[in-house]
Formats: sequence, C-alpha cells, structure tokens
Amino acid sequence: MQPAYYENLEEIQNKFWSMLDDAVTNRSSPFRIPVFICAHQNEVDGRIVVLRKSDRSSNLLQFHTDLRSPKVDILKKNKNASLVFYDKEEKIQLRVKVGCEVNNQNSTTDESWKKTQHISRRCYLTDSPPGTKSENPTSGMISKLEDFDYTMKQSEEGYKNFTVIKCKIKSIEWLYLAAKGHRRAKFNFETNENSWLVP
Repeated sequence: MQPAYYENLEEIQNKFWSMLDDAVTNRSSPFRIPVFICAHQNEVDGRIVVLRKSDRSSNLLQFHTDLRSPKVDILKKNKNASLVFYDKEEKIQLRVKVGCEVNNQNSTTDESWKKTQHISRRCYLTDSPPGTKSENPTSGMISKLEDFDYTMKQSEEGYKNFTVIKCKIKSIEWLYLAAKGHRRAKFNFETNENSWLVP
C-alpha cells in the first residue's frame, strides 16, 4: 500500500515539514544532519550541519556556526546555498534551495544562545578560527576546556563567535524512491507553484 503522499502534493508538504520539525529535537533523525553547500565563484564548499530550527509558517530553516568559519565569508559574498536531506528508511530526499542570512550578536543569536547547552558552547571558545593550520592534532581548545572544567559564566566568552544562519527557503525538490515507481515534485516557495517532475 502506497503512503498518502505518493500522489498528493499537499500530503508531500505535510510529510516533509513533519520530518524537518521532528529533526530539530530528535537526535536520531537522519534529517537532523543535512549537507549544506555554499559557493562563490570557484570556491564551492559543503559540510554537515545540525538542523536547529524548522519554521513552516516562515518557510525557514536554521543552523549554528562560528563567525570565523570559512562558510560565513562565502555566504557574505553569495547568500544563495543549498541543503540536502536524505532518510534511507523513509526513502525520501529533499534538495532545498535557500537564501541565507548571517546573524551575530543580535536578537536572533541571543535567543538561540540561551538555549545552547554548556557542553556545546565550548565549540565557540577556540583561540584560533575553525580550519586554522596546526602543527599537532588539536581540538583548538586549552585542556581545561576539553575537560569541561569551565563555568557557564566563562562560556559566555564564546557568544561573540556564535552565529545563527537563517535559511529562507526558495524551493524544495522532493524525491521518493518506491518499487512501484519513484515520485518527484518541486515546490517553489517564491512563486507558490508546485509541480510534478520526472524522477
């Protein structure tokens, strides 16, 4: 028996939004760690990010990064990017085109920083920027921080590097793999045009 979303564009949207919403809190969800791809001229870069927010009412996805990360420089030159999600068990792939907004030391980052756990804040406390060359294998942190021997108050030092990337969705391409026949559809959030595609 085929799922309700097999040949129904509205049900497809309900399905992918429920998967995105679930991924924000469900650590075992494959949708929690999409591939994020950004580019400027010949510099194309991709990496795994952690989905931190899904907002259907605003067509928005969100993740965190370090202000000193190379991808921030790329996004400042070209805000257009892409997120790729895949769930092997559900046999569902999403290719999401977005326009990115870099947020640092504003109301958006303030709200997210307050929810960021003590253990996670250490990522923003490195002396050197992510990607900096090192003579030896390193976490980039002094041993005191590696052992979590620092207070919540001391962790506030990392706030200046804490950055929230807001991804405004432009379009989503959905692919569902099925033995009976694959299904593919595109949802354009800028024109509100939804259409079936040949898989």
